[in-house]
Amino acid sequence: MRYRLMSGPVPVVVVWALSRAMLLAFVFQLLPFPGHAAVHDVTAVYRNWYPTLRSGAFPAHDVAWQYPPGAAAVLVAPAALPFLDYPAAFFWLAFLADAAVLAALLHDASRRARRLDGAWVWVTGVLLLGPIVYARYDIMATAVGVAALLAMRRRPALGGLLAGAGALIKLWPLLLLIGAPPGRATRRAWLAAGATVAGGSLLFYATMPGAFSFLAFQRDRGTEVESLGGLTLHLARHAGWHGVTALHYGSVEFIGPYVDLVSTLSLALSVLALCWLLLWRLRARVFTAATPYDAGFTAVLLFTATSRVISPQYLVWLVGIGAVCVTLRESAVRLPVLLLLPAALLTTLEFPVYFAHVVRSDLLGVALILTRNALLAAACLVACRHIRRAAAPVPAPAPLPPRAGRERSSPRA
Repeated sequence: MRYRLMSGPVPVVVVWALSRAMLLAFVFQLLPFPGHAAVHDVTAVYRNWYPTLRSGAFPAHDVAWQYPPGAAAVLVAPAALPFLDYPAAFFWLAFLADAAVLAALLHDASRRARRLDGAWVWVTGVLLLGPIVYARYDIMATAVGVAALLAMRRRPALGGLLAGAGALIKLWPLLLLIGAPPGRATRRAWLAAGATVAGGSLLFYATMPGAFSFLAFQRDRGTEVESLGGLTLHLARHAGWHGVTALHYGSVEFIGPYVDLVSTLSLALSVLALCWLLLWRLRARVFTAATPYDAGFTAVLLFTATSRVISPQYLVWLVGIGAVCVTLRESAVRLPVLLLLPAALLTTLEFPVYFAHVVRSDLLGVALILTRNALLAAACLVACRHIRRAAAPVPAPAPLPPRAGRERSSPRA
């Protein structure tokens, strides 16, 4: 009985509760967390947008507004807790989204003889990412993405609807549809997602001015200091390049010659990633129970790694989707998911702990970005290789050659 208790969900829940109490202490500033202020977006940016959003309009005058229209619903959700000020209400809603992801993973584990790998990845990954998880609304989008992926295999229409709702909040959950089971399930999932995105977009367009202003602001973003493209500019600084870093379009970006070229190459890598995913889908012949999970994870991983911006909170998307993948023993992306854990720790070190070093491109800052991005790149290569092999048909065994000196079939006289 004692063994069953210790191997069941109780240790997961206990570690989750203790670690999340610590994260809440950090975001409520009951305990100091080193480095740059992680809660600035909630206490300043989101709270400043809140009155405009509640009045029925988008902050289209602010270039930092780079989110799909459904984000408005999340950012005004703290109004549901009127007895708290905006930051406190937001932090508690983030905590509830975290709890919802854990509950979904534990419920799924109860169907699989208590396979708790996914729950442990979630608990550990979020802890390693630190207070930034509760100080950005990405955890709410992750909760919707996890729910969409878990629903995809059994109820593809519901999975598509949730993926579409997630896309209205943060765009990336739409990538989860790449691995939908073929045939009728794919049609139902994609149609449900398309209808949700179209219907939600029309609703926001008709009721709130500036619903699509985020598209222009996203288009005009440059290369952020934490991105894969930004790494080349960090190294170029040490080779004599005289670019600078500055707060630009809501994040710290490089400003100077050749930055536009690096941004264009990053976009080209994202296009190539999309082409590879579509080609994989067309060529895939074997779809297992793990394929929707593994393909969705790989798609989000590729677009995160090739983006012009890799904000630290983006890692929570990958931790959530990766946690879903490892709930299945036959998952082909277990190693890439495990690579996310050291990448999460390095992400916390580069922001907020040593962000000043990253901005200066000194040895410590470059080492952190180089190692974290190398882990993401390695995870991309391994994930692509593994899902390609997992989806390829197993070749039929070659017929055995005739044995030399085989006896005649007719009996001897």
